[in-house]
Order: sequence, then C-alpha cells, then structure tokens
Amino acid sequence: MNKADTTHLIQKQKAFFATGKTHSLAFRMHALAMLKRAIEIHEKEIHAALEADLGKSPFESYMCETGMCLAEITYQMKHLKKFASPRRVKTPLAQFPAKSYVQPSPYGVTLIMSPWNYPFLLTIEPLVDALAAGNTAVVKPSAYSPYTSALIQELLEECFDPAYVAVVTGGRKENSFLLEQPFDYIFFTGSQAVGKEVLRHAAEHLTPVTLELGGKSPCIVDSTANVKLAAKRIVFGKFLNCGQTCVAPDYIYCHESKKEELVSELKKQIMKQFGKNPLENPNYGKIINEKHFHRLQNLLHA
Repeated sequence: MNKADTTHLIQKQKAFFATGKTHSLAFRMHALAMLKRAIEIHEKEIHAALEADLGKSPFESYMCETGMCLAEITYQMKHLKKFASPRRVKTPLAQFPAKSYVQPSPYGVTLIMSPWNYPFLLTIEPLVDALAAGNTAVVKPSAYSPYTSALIQELLEECFDPAYVAVVTGGRKENSFLLEQPFDYIFFTGSQAVGKEVLRHAAEHLTPVTLELGGKSPCIVDSTANVKLAAKRIVFGKFLNCGQTCVAPDYIYCHESKKEELVSELKKQIMKQFGKNPLENPNYGKIINEKHFHRLQNLLHA
C-alpha cells in the first residue's frame, strides 16, 4: 500500500464514521458477534499460524491468544450497554438547577499497531475494544509474524468492509505512511524506540495515544516464600513463549536464606516443565526469527 492508498483508506473510514452507524449499540453488538464467530470458525487456522510464526502449541495459543480474545468479546458484549450509557455527575452550584451527565462517545478513526510476540491477541483484543466503543479501525499487524498477520487480514476482510475495519500489512514504509495520517486515536504495542516515533507523529495532529511499551519485571522471593510454588510460577512465566513476553520475569530479588533452595527448585522446575530435551518438546516454542535469535545469543555471550 502506497501513501495515496493509505490516505484514501483513512478518508473512506472518516466518511463511514460520519454516517453515525457505529454509534448504534446494535451495530456494535453485531460487529462483535461476527468477529467472535469468525475466531471460533478459524481457531485451528489461527493456531496453525501461531505455530508457524512462534512455535506455539494449540494449548498455549488458546490460553494466551484466541481464548483471551474470545473472553474480551464476551465481556464487552455483556457490559456494552452499561459502558455506553450516560453517567450522572454532580452539577456545579453556578449551573443550578441544571442536571449534568457524562456521555461516552467514540473517538472516530483509530489505528492499532501490534507487535509480533502475541500477534493475534495484541491485534484483536484492542480491536474488540475499539469496535465496542463505536470506532472504526485500521489494523497494522507486525511484519515479523507473517503467517499470523496474513491470517488476521483474511479473517477481518471476511467480517468487515474496509471502510469500517481495514488491515494494512507490510513493514516500516507502511508504518510511516500510516503515522502521517490524522487518526483520532492510536493504540501501539511494541518497543520504546518505536513508541517514541509513534508519539512524535501523533503530536503533529494532537492525536491521543495509548502506548504499551513493556518494562522490567522483577520477582521478589522473601524469607516467608513457598519456594517450590515460587519456582514453579517463575519458570512458567519466564519460559512462556520462549520468554518473548513483556511481563516475563527479568530478574529475581531473593532473600539470602532462600537463595540455594530457590536455585535448586528452579532447575527442577525447568526439567519438570520442559524435560531433558526441551527443543523436542512440542509445548516449547521458538524465537520469532533468526535476527532475534542471534541478538539473544550475543546477549548471553556479552
């Protein structure tokens, strides 16, 4: 997609939003129901794409991706009427005897830029919330997870008119074209470096932004800890998705009285959860691509 195509797409979405169709709760509910049905129908294909990109097992794919998306849709459909209803608030004395309320309303045309580590979840879950709130959406999945990105494009094109929900694939060039557009809201998940670029471009249009940029995630094991349980949970959290998780444990603060026991239990849990030959374990995934594999190797030997 070139710059002119991108501009035309945003104009189409702005025109569609201006019709007011997305303000209807019935319209939003129908959109969510269609998306939910599509995920259920294509669940095996989604899991196959996640396995091709990240080596995820069907169990892990459901637990961390499709299952969470389905749960979010169910939650939004259950509470949508409440979320969209006006809320009474106190009226200042100067406006007496008026009545005051807050009326939730959609932003308009939204951009969702998602990463490669949870490519289905972190694309579809924010899309669910955007649609539930009455927005249109342009979805830009990661180029690093090509199988899942292609599947997302196929699924969303099956469900929605691109004037309502569109998918743009590609890499940095397509990202640049999109960020030059005057979106009404941007939701980005990824690195701090790219997050700065997103925020810089958004500032040009005073576009509100949500940035989810990960961070550091220490584990604290104090003197009162159940060490076996702590080790079990730390290993699960660290090795899930081969550690490619923004909230994976980065380091451990351990009370000196528990150090030796914890180290021993961590070793036992790694063996118990993944076996002697983890690369042969179908429940253990892979690093997303060769570039990141070598990046991690260099970190280990630094």
